[in-house]
Formats: sequence, C-alpha cells, structure tokens
Amino acid sequence: MLKLIGQRLLAMVPLLLIVSILTFSFTALLPSDPADLIIGDRGSEQQYAEVRERLGLNQPFVTRYFDWLGKAVQGDLGTSFFNSVRVTDAVLLRMPATLSLTFASVLISVIVGLGAGVAAALRPRSLIDRLATLGATIGQAIPNFWLGLILASLFAVSLRWFPATGYVQLSDSPSEWLRSITLPSLALGLSTSAAIARQVRSAMVGVLQKDYIRAARAQGLSSRRVVFKHALKNALVPVVTVLSFQITVLLGGALIVEQVFAINGIGSLAIAAVRQQDIPMIQGIVLVLVLVVMLVQLVTDILYGLINPKARSS
Repeated sequence: MLKLIGQRLLAMVPLLLIVSILTFSFTALLPSDPADLIIGDRGSEQQYAEVRERLGLNQPFVTRYFDWLGKAVQGDLGTSFFNSVRVTDAVLLRMPATLSLTFASVLISVIVGLGAGVAAALRPRSLIDRLATLGATIGQAIPNFWLGLILASLFAVSLRWFPATGYVQLSDSPSEWLRSITLPSLALGLSTSAAIARQVRSAMVGVLQKDYIRAARAQGLSSRRVVFKHALKNALVPVVTVLSFQITVLLGGALIVEQVFAINGIGSLAIAAVRQQDIPMIQGIVLVLVLVVMLVQLVTDILYGLINPKARSS
C-alpha cells in the first residue's frame, strides 16, 4: 500500500507540470490583452507600456512561465491583475465553501445511492427495483442547477426551512453551516446518487448469485450478515471506481450550483477571473482544482486497495 501511495504521489509531479504548461499556453493565446482591460480605451501608449511592464507581459513566454513556475513551487501562484490580491490567498479563502459543498454532496450521493441500489438488488424485478431504476434514470436526466432552483423555491422561498442564498463558515456556526449547504448539497448529491445506485444494483445482483453467497446462506448466516458483510463488500469494488469519477463531476457541478445559491466559492472566483481575463487567477484556480482531483484519485486508489486486497500489490 505504501508503495502504491508513493507511486501515485510521484506521478502527480509530471502531471501537474503538464497542466501548468497547457494552462499557461492557453492563457497566453487569449485574444485581448489584459493591459487593454485595465487601462481602457482612453489610455495612452505610455500608460499601456507601463502596465505591460509592471505585469511582466512584455517578457518572452518562456521567461514568464519559468518565473511563475519558480514562485508556484514555493506556494506563490502570483497576484491578480485587477485587485492586487494574492491568488493563493483568494483560492484558499474560497476553497472551504466549494469543498464543503462537494463532500457533503458525496455523502448524500453515497447514502442514497447505496440504499437504493441495495434495496433494488435484494428484490430484482419488483416494484422497489422498478421505482429505484426509474428514480435513477430521472436523477441522471435532471440538471443539478435546475434541481437546485426547484429545491430553493420549495424549501427556502415557500417553506422557509433553509436559506435561499449564502454560505456560513463551519467555524462561525456549525448549525447555520449545515443549513446553508443542505439545499445545494441535495441538488448535487441526488443527481449523482443515481449513477451510484445503478452501479450498486448491477454489482450486487451479480455478487448475490455467487457460490460463496449460497454457501454462506447454507451455513445458516443471517440475511443481514450475508448482504452487508459478504455481498456488499465485494460489490463495492467497482462502485469505488465510479465514485472517484462522480466526485470529479461533483466538483465541477459545485462551481455551477454555487451560482444558483450565491455561494462565494471557487465557481464565482473562476467566472470573474475568466470575464476579466485575470491570467494569474485563472492559472492558479486550474492548478489547484487539478491538484484536488488528483488527491481524490489517490484516496480512491487507497480505498480500492483496502476493499480489494488483490489490487494492493499492483
């Protein structure tokens, strides 16, 4: 297991380097010049040249990249072109909201997905199975931002059970933090749970037909022990792989759902950076999100190794 973790950590280095090169290259190909956006139409040539020199835009591409890379290795992702805020500070300030929303959604999707999938697998072709399959199909078809609007309209505007917008830090008030992320987490988690439910049902139906499950039942083990200790554990092996992909989808969906519920997370920061063509901010956000996704994949590999001992040596 330690060898696997070490290999995955080493593999992150070249991948992050490739992502940084691609991101830096794409931002350099933007059609407009950030100096034009800062100065406006009435600026003089001298002002234009001064701004480009101050931002380092007059330097060759390779020089600018290696200057940025040297600082990024030390944790300095640069400074915003428009408000002189350090990119690292801005990302770290907004990241807790996005991560809270993402991992709360993961919890909801796992609970709902496992419950629906197991219930459907235990009674194949029954009414419960048909309802679970129908719910999974509808869940995958409904856009999460539309579901967020429906939830906000019903539970925030009509019933006033939850706030319609905003985010409260966990350190400020745990109860208000929970209320602030409930609706957006449900909007993300319910749609993602559909894919998990389908995978769990498919895996569980196959596992329940194995010979060792029949042998366990023949030995007089209770149905609960057979299902949850033997069948579900083996059925989770392919589910973990699906879950790793779904977490990445949830992270991307969180950036959109944040706009619906006016949450000041990475999503609003990224949209503002793209609109302003704030190159250092765009580069920093992309690099940090890629790092988060890679860490999620690492945790998934560790979980996969714990569930499936055969994968530990590979």
